[in-house]
Amino acid sequence: MVQGSGIDAPLNEEGHRQAELFWQAYKDYPFDVVYTSALQRTHQSVQKFLDAGFPHVVFEGLNEINWGHKEGKPFTHEEHDHYLQVVKAWQQGELHVLIEGGESPMDVQRRQQVVLKYLLEEEEGETILICMHGRAMRILLCYMLNYPLQNMDYFEHDNLGLYELTWTGSMFVVDRFNDRRHLLQD
Repeated sequence: MVQGSGIDAPLNEEGHRQAELFWQAYKDYPFDVVYTSALQRTHQSVQKFLDAGFPHVVFEGLNEINWGHKEGKPFTHEEHDHYLQVVKAWQQGELHVLIEGGESPMDVQRRQQVVLKYLLEEEEGETILICMHGRAMRILLCYMLNYPLQNMDYFEHDNLGLYELTWTGSMFVVDRFNDRRHLLQD
């Protein structure tokens, strides 16, 4: 099923298992605040952190890209081919391309600019956990690391994989790249 910001589906059993593994691995990490998108699957992914009293901020700007009229439909062979055509256009720098009724990477990056500005100018915490979605995360990482947006697919992702970034005072650097070790403990 195609899921973007227009589908607010809950986690499935595997998602809950991964959330538990993530919690077990990072429950003692000194997060100052947890940020999530407005979609319930991100809240459920970090629910144990929220239950433990970590401050929580919701930003719609962290929502997944909207896949337009494709959302909620089965991921058929034809849907996959269309998706690959759109991604290829993005990789060629056509970042305005979108699926009818949805968002382009440029649209997503514009809404993420508000979030990053807030994090850099307003957030007083030093250690922040952000739980968001695959395509939106790729776009945000390009923005944070000053990569060309058409290179967003360089940033692989797995559900509840971890990217760790450090702010140097002038730029972000990646300390861990899609770390999945916590998911392999089962």
